[in-house]
Amino acid sequence: MFTLDPAFEATSAPLTEMWLCSVRLQLDARWPWLVMIPRGEALVELENLYREDRLALTDELIRAGQAVRAIGEAIGRPVEKLNIGQLGNITRQLHFHVIGRRADDAAWPGPVWGHGAAEAIDAKTLRTMQDAARRVLG
Repeated sequence: MFTLDPAFEATSAPLTEMWLCSVRLQLDARWPWLVMIPRGEALVELENLYREDRLALTDELIRAGQAVRAIGEAIGRPVEKLNIGQLGNITRQLHFHVIGRRADDAAWPGPVWGHGAAEAIDAKTLRTMQDAARRVLG
């Protein structure tokens, strides 16, 4: 049984469901940012996934990167570098961050974690971001 950690509901919006992952849009206007959460019970580490699921995850992360690039284009901030991270020190549920970075972003060249407070996304921009991502992810 898959249950989403409440921390994700507070910081992200649902976007779509892929074969393995629930995909959420991180609610921070500073970066085009998706969170990929494999659906499964008690998943904490990458090693908890079956081999076939790890292969599917790779494909889904690549598609998520394409979606992040589409978001960047749609909001006029083309992505120069993709960051894909799996930390889980605060929220233990297995998840992956796919973040579009630019040399002029708020945290460049350092990591986005712990850099200032999230900036709200206005409703129009949120719809633009969601539409761009969904065009790629289906």
